[in-house]
Amino acid sequence: MSTRVVYVPFNAAGVAAGVAGMPAALQAAGVEARLPGPVVTTWVDTDTMQPTRGPSGLRAEHALASMVADTAAALDDAWGSGQVPVVIAGDCPVLLAPLIAASRAGAAGLVFIDGHEDAWDPHAGPTGEAADSEIGLALGLFAGPRALSGLPCLLPEHLVMLGPRDQDEIADADQPSIRGRVAHYRSAAQLAREVNSHNYSEISDLVVSGAAAAPAGWWCHVDLDVLATSELAAVDYPQPGGLSWDELELVTAACLRVPGCLGASVVIYNPELDDGHAAARIADYVAFLRTHLETRES
Repeated sequence: MSTRVVYVPFNAAGVAAGVAGMPAALQAAGVEARLPGPVVTTWVDTDTMQPTRGPSGLRAEHALASMVADTAAALDDAWGSGQVPVVIAGDCPVLLAPLIAASRAGAAGLVFIDGHEDAWDPHAGPTGEAADSEIGLALGLFAGPRALSGLPCLLPEHLVMLGPRDQDEIADADQPSIRGRVAHYRSAAQLAREVNSHNYSEISDLVVSGAAAAPAGWWCHVDLDVLATSELAAVDYPQPGGLSWDELELVTAACLRVPGCLGASVVIYNPELDDGHAAARIADYVAFLRTHLETRES
């Protein structure tokens, strides 16, 4: 089966730099040549990004809404063409696109592998970046931009959250944690203990009872800041702790053993911070993920 690579050079800060360069860096590193079968590519236009905050409290509101709509259209086309979609994007809000697109056939689930919970109130968050808030937007915890249709697009029982380690930062800011709102949650430390004890079935079971229980299938989203800084330093918001590359691959494989995955997105790498040196390793991981993806059930 062919692969549709959807490149989305979006930076939630509203600038065409930093993580917005991730798609081009991975393409230059040869990610397409690593993928199985024929590869079709789509680039999503993000030229309208602006760093100012809008009424929702988010930066680049109009570019965000346009990016989500255009990415959703690309995914619809990929699914309609029988292709397996892999999204390589700068920032996390891209995950709204598959959830909104898939929801036309019923609620979709999400496996969210990330070093942060990403459910900050946009008005209270320090950055105004939708990358701090996309889970809150998806769940309908607060209103998004008026132009962004399709929200909310995720039920809490269909969310599997794996790898966050920002609980202290959330508590210090007097923000509510998402932990109490979802039933399927593993911190980075819990995940590392499970994979190193070979308890892969526990991770798969979370996906089965959570994301894969959604009637429209489920999406796998990976934010590379789930990795320890010693494994990948070229991220904008590093934290102590995190997974190794081997642990991330074990977690990914355990999740993708569960049928019904609609595709995957990989985000958060700033090639300006390491002159692109990590791009080849990330391209290897994207290829690993793609080889473990189930084909979408018709």
